[in-house]
Amino acid sequence: MPEAAAFNFKQAIIDMVKRNGSDLHLKVGRPPTIRVAGDLVQLGQQALKPEELKALAEQVMTPRQVKEFAEHKEADFAIGVPGIGRFRTNVFQQRGTLAFVFRAIPYELKTIKELNLPDVLEQICLKPRGLILVTGVTGCGKSTALAAMVDHINQRRKCNIITIEDPIEFLHRDGVANISQREVGTDTLSFETALRHVLRQDPDVILIGEIRDKVTLDTAMKAADTGHLVFSTLHTTDTTQTINRIISFFPPHEHDAVRNLLSTALEAVISLRLVPRAEGNGRVPACEILINTAAVKDNIRDSEKALNIPGLIRDGTVQYGMQSFDQSLMQWYKKEEISYENALFYSTNPDEFALRVSGIEGTSDRTFADELESESAADQGGVLPEGFTP
Repeated sequence: MPEAAAFNFKQAIIDMVKRNGSDLHLKVGRPPTIRVAGDLVQLGQQALKPEELKALAEQVMTPRQVKEFAEHKEADFAIGVPGIGRFRTNVFQQRGTLAFVFRAIPYELKTIKELNLPDVLEQICLKPRGLILVTGVTGCGKSTALAAMVDHINQRRKCNIITIEDPIEFLHRDGVANISQREVGTDTLSFETALRHVLRQDPDVILIGEIRDKVTLDTAMKAADTGHLVFSTLHTTDTTQTINRIISFFPPHEHDAVRNLLSTALEAVISLRLVPRAEGNGRVPACEILINTAAVKDNIRDSEKALNIPGLIRDGTVQYGMQSFDQSLMQWYKKEEISYENALFYSTNPDEFALRVSGIEGTSDRTFADELESESAADQGGVLPEGFTP
């Protein structure tokens, strides 16, 4: 029998890029597998052997990364494959063997419009100060959205931007802004170390790759509260969970102080979910947006009242451009970009969403009625309230 062909890493990467895949999974005993539009698809190569992944590790990892992996049994870093692209890489151990996940990072940054994100994000990211959080599950487009927002600033605001990332994913070139990108482990020892010194580096805008602990969160909020624009991400599923998660980072006796600080420091929370297109060619972003209005500030600050984020989003839809996941999904569904089944699957309140589709409106929820009335006014040449984004 002919000998099986050896694993070709470069070909696997090329296949992923050609098929618009987002991730490449490599694991012993399984052929290389890519994620396309949310689904895992095996490539036409042989099942991987332990020695092949060991050889790949020696090829793509630096001595420092090898040492980190030996100590922690996992490591994060980014690599560039000439002529193909840049990839965020995680190597870990499972069943005593190596495994890799490579996340594709486009060389060319896409704009907020090209990513099909709401126009109001262009206004949010040009705010002079405050904490802006982009949230969602792994692989929902948080890093891509953040990169687009930072690039929007870079093209329009003469300021100093400092990013602290682990690892650096998107590479930014100076526009009208000055951008310094620092990678944990290469340019700084840790997030905590970098944040301790970042305010002495004359930043106007600070990007923290991910909030992982109380110290990072506390520093981010205080930097935002003292006049800086701070971007970061959290692994939370919606805006309500984001506010609750922030508060839960701190012990109960600090909750009142944290609520007060958050109510003044927060600018916006943007939560993302990627939904498959009806035609099956890619995904579109469902986006929930909370802007920290006076009413939101009062609700966050008042520990005696339960958070009412969905209600506040409904109240701020027309005037401030806020929107819920279900509103966003309804917009995509009406454009026939997503199927009814997927709209229901990704909605926050499937039963209510189904009622809206059938034309039935609950007396307690004017969200969709207000939206339709505003669209009707626009179609008839009516004047919409300032700040409304159709």
